[in-house]
Amino acid sequence: MIPTQNINFKVYNSESQEMLGIAEVTLPNFAAMTETISGAGLAGELDMPVLGHFGSMTVELSWRAVTADAITLSEQKAHHLDLRASIEQYDEQAGDLGSMPLKLSVIGIPKSNNLGNLNVGTGSDSSTELECSYIKVWLNGKEVAELDKFNYIYRVNGTDYLESVRRDLGKA
Repeated sequence: MIPTQNINFKVYNSESQEMLGIAEVTLPNFAAMTETISGAGLAGELDMPVLGHFGSMTVELSWRAVTADAITLSEQKAHHLDLRASIEQYDEQAGDLGSMPLKLSVIGIPKSNNLGNLNVGTGSDSSTELECSYIKVWLNGKEVAELDKFNYIYRVNGTDYLESVRRDLGKA
């Protein structure tokens, strides 16, 4: 099966299970925190990732117009979102198209709420940006990644890369 494109998606407030009316979502980037190391035994410099630690991670929701959902997501508290998508797959053997589910659970605190602009006959290009402290990803019903910055969890394909760190810190 070859994944070809996103068929469609929906975003839900996971606390109320209400669908949020959005036009586009920009998902978080897993960019590791790094420290530049150099010295004897190393031919130059190396930006070494800090185990299980990541820089700022944001999710941005783009709105066609200023909405009550956008205003609610600007409340200064953690918001729990479920993003559900259907990914098209092509079976090159059979020549058939199918779909596969993608689900992301995100917890984020609002960083910005851009009300956009007002023009005749156009959308407002409003947006809400949330700082993510937690994200969990399921692909085809299988948990594939989880990052919980407050609880020192970074799990990919069943391996928890911060398990030993939690133990070292007395949080196991």
